[in-house]
Amino acid sequence: MPIPVTRPPKPERPLKNITIEHTSFAYYADFGIYLALVLLIPALMTLYAPPLLRWPIVLAGLTGLALWSLIEYAMHRYIFHGLEPFQSLHAEHHRRPLALIATPTWASLALITVLVWLPATLLGGLWLGSGLALGVTAGYLAYGVVHHGVHHWHAKNAWLHQLKRQHAIHHHDPVVNYGVTMLWWDRAFGSHKR
Repeated sequence: MPIPVTRPPKPERPLKNITIEHTSFAYYADFGIYLALVLLIPALMTLYAPPLLRWPIVLAGLTGLALWSLIEYAMHRYIFHGLEPFQSLHAEHHRRPLALIATPTWASLALITVLVWLPATLLGGLWLGSGLALGVTAGYLAYGVVHHGVHHWHAKNAWLHQLKRQHAIHHHDPVVNYGVTMLWWDRAFGSHKR
């Protein structure tokens, strides 16, 4: 009588039910949601923030915007190109760069809330924490628009042309040019390629 061969079960892929490819509606709704937040939050701050905190809030927002460029670089390099399951999910974008692939809105909002707004609010109070999170959110919106542009728009100016060229190099050589909106972190960390 033959001995039955047993094979170990295939390992489950973490987050196997999460997709980063969107319908056209969901993909463009993400831009609308973030644009609404970037317009609504400053309006609410203008109405309700203590007048003495207005300039510190603006400074916190600018700090968040600058911080976003580093977050963008670090996430792209170390998470999307180095950590599973995100690396596998991001590889789909590299295989099909014109597909409507992006981080789900619920995930990006949750990450900004938990990793930026909550710690910043605990450390600096509601208004400064909200200002910092607003800056990061505005940076994320800019990243989304620019990333869409480098894949879907014709470059009509030198700035977008340069970003399209640098990002195309990244798609052909994925260990360089991680910055999408800013190129200076690649230069600073030695991952820039012309």
